[in-house]
Amino acid sequence: MRFHRAGFSVAFAASAMLAASAALADPAKIVNTQKVAVKVETIASGLDHPWAVEALPDGAYLVTERVGNIRIIRNGKLSEPLAGVPEVHARGQGGLLDIALDPKFTSNRTIFFTASISEDGGSGTAVFRAVLSPDERRLTDVKRIFLMNKLSRGNIQYGARIAIARDDSLFVGLGDRGEQDRAQDFHDDAGSIIHIRADGSIPGDNPFKDGAKAQPEIWSKGHRNPQGITFDAADGKLYTAEHGARGGDEINTPQAGKNYGWPVISYGRNYSGTKIGVGTAKEGMEQPIFYWDPSIAPGAIAVYRGKMFPEWNGDFLVTALKFELLSRLDRDGSGKVIERERLFSGDFGRLRDIIVAPDGALLITTDEDDGALLRVSRAMN
Repeated sequence: MRFHRAGFSVAFAASAMLAASAALADPAKIVNTQKVAVKVETIASGLDHPWAVEALPDGAYLVTERVGNIRIIRNGKLSEPLAGVPEVHARGQGGLLDIALDPKFTSNRTIFFTASISEDGGSGTAVFRAVLSPDERRLTDVKRIFLMNKLSRGNIQYGARIAIARDDSLFVGLGDRGEQDRAQDFHDDAGSIIHIRADGSIPGDNPFKDGAKAQPEIWSKGHRNPQGITFDAADGKLYTAEHGARGGDEINTPQAGKNYGWPVISYGRNYSGTKIGVGTAKEGMEQPIFYWDPSIAPGAIAVYRGKMFPEWNGDFLVTALKFELLSRLDRDGSGKVIERERLFSGDFGRLRDIIVAPDGALLITTDEDDGALLRVSRAMN
């Protein structure tokens, strides 16, 4: 099997499906969608606001808890928190956030993760690289490879999803930290998509690599709070799902050097109801390929490429926190993105992360005090 998460593929053992099917904690729920009946199983519960999930080669799962833990779930059982995780700033929306496997994980056991950390001057989003020990009890060789250049007070809008490109470089979404004008300051990492190598250095194709017009790590600007980021495994195109204010959640396609408008343009309004910026369009600023109004509060985004649900091939799957659902969107003959259906509305709580597992099933985390890891598979007749 070959597994795509964030635009890269990793070879996995056939035991992944067997382990997944064995790791069941609660009875399954059958849900009828427009095209196929699905089975939703709770792989594990009792997690403290799980933020992200990754599938390990043997069919177990790595899960982050926002409080600062990384745990392994194997056969439905939660491990003790791994040792070696650095201290995180677990306040408000901050804490231990996304996690991703190095494309060569099977040989180097390397992982990447994001977290909000605090230092003098406030807190900000950081990216770490580490090695998972062979006994799966600790992280070793932990190294911080990136920290946003301006720390600030407040505990919101850190962004922090990771997408790994085909050349093994990292794209990371950074929120505006609740200080919206920072998203238009090209010498401030806030409100941007950054692009770095696995060691934290600057790739040669970055649009501002000399640092004269913008921070060299910046790929694109004008993003409010991109908590979803992924590559389409079919063509390598990058997509983000971003929180708007009151309305105006967006799906964007970040391209090198481009400005996605926040807070100058938006399809939402301020929480007070007042207008944001100049309206919905301005020359030199990019339009989203889709937006929601009212907001659904997107947690993560995946582009479905897998064998289990051929009916959904190429569709966007976006989790929602506020509306507690999974949004399925596709592209019509002209390429326009259309929301086709909303799944699981209120059934499982706030839906945070979503990835496509090696066998084509979906893995979803629920952002709750008693959070869970869910597996969505095809219901058998």
